[in-house]
Amino acid sequence: MNLHEYQGKSLFAEYNLPVSKGKVIFSAEDAIEACKEIGGKKWVVKAQVHAGGRGKSGGVELIESPQAAYDFALKWLGNRLVTYQTDSKGQIVNSILIEDCTDIAKELYLSAVIDRDSQKIVFIGSSEGGVNIEEVAKNSPEKIIYQGIDLDEQDLNNFAISIGNVLKLNDEQQNQFAPMLDNLVRLFVEKDLSLLEINPLVITQNGDLHCLDAKINIDSNALFRQPELMEMHDESQEDPQEAEAAKHDLSYVSLDGNIGCMVNGAGLAMGTMDTIKFFGGNPANFLDVGGTATQERVAKAFKIILKDPEVKVVLVNIFGGIVRCDLIAEGIVAAIKEVGIKVPVVVRLEGNNAEIGAKILEESDIKVESINDLASAAKKSVELSK
Repeated sequence: MNLHEYQGKSLFAEYNLPVSKGKVIFSAEDAIEACKEIGGKKWVVKAQVHAGGRGKSGGVELIESPQAAYDFALKWLGNRLVTYQTDSKGQIVNSILIEDCTDIAKELYLSAVIDRDSQKIVFIGSSEGGVNIEEVAKNSPEKIIYQGIDLDEQDLNNFAISIGNVLKLNDEQQNQFAPMLDNLVRLFVEKDLSLLEINPLVITQNGDLHCLDAKINIDSNALFRQPELMEMHDESQEDPQEAEAAKHDLSYVSLDGNIGCMVNGAGLAMGTMDTIKFFGGNPANFLDVGGTATQERVAKAFKIILKDPEVKVVLVNIFGGIVRCDLIAEGIVAAIKEVGIKVPVVVRLEGNNAEIGAKILEESDIKVESINDLASAAKKSVELSK
């Protein structure tokens, strides 16, 4: 689960990490009062969406009057911001973060992720911040440090020194960074994070470290023990079909093709999409209905797939291991009748009772293409999609 910048910074403040004085607004009418409450003569206004690249797309501005904050909020609230990290539709802006202006001397980069190979939290630091870190890794790898943290050690000072050297911190800044690293590690562990990114972490004109941005992802599997974070969930930032699928425990990812895919098993779903691509087609989604593909789940999956207006054909690929293909076939027939599908449906059944399942489909009064091998089913789907 992703958080907005203002939500991430509220967590930063909770863990004594230095952030700007700011206020989040949800209506343009509150912008002028927010600037007065923050104080000062310059402010930064930031559209709140779950995507990077806001500044290059007009979603972040430096302003010098409360009226300008009002105008910015009026422009963006309720509209969609398109960045290089969004699709062509962009993401809806429902809130604006207004902050006091920070005098920046130097921009750094700092993030933390879970490295599953070493089973450690790894901090990634660079003296080059405020830019695309992938470009820095490609062009100047010597400017990046990957520092694994041993959580069994009580004193993290040695880790802080190693990271601080790459960040090119002076002694005073290093003294600030050591407790900051302690707090970041506590935040990461206690809140079950999967990603924490500060880009940029800045050195102010006064020589102090300051968190100018906050990007936080929380491990969705741990949300049951983070009820206060769950309340920060903003469903408006998610693909509507993906949000609907999550409510029904379906693994769904929207793509930009026109062949809807319904598969049981993540690996089989990936293989199905690869096969579609091999024959020149484009999958419209990844959808794993799970090992217990009941009639109800199949019907819900059909409904979610068909909410995408680009879908021209649906390919159902089921391997009967835990479940029986004859029961799946009965579920498909019932689901198609319930949903009233207008596009062609290609079904491939393999495994437990596959022949019986295929016979059920052939003898039903619904129109489906029942094909018993994946290559032929995928090829047929591609033909129908064109």
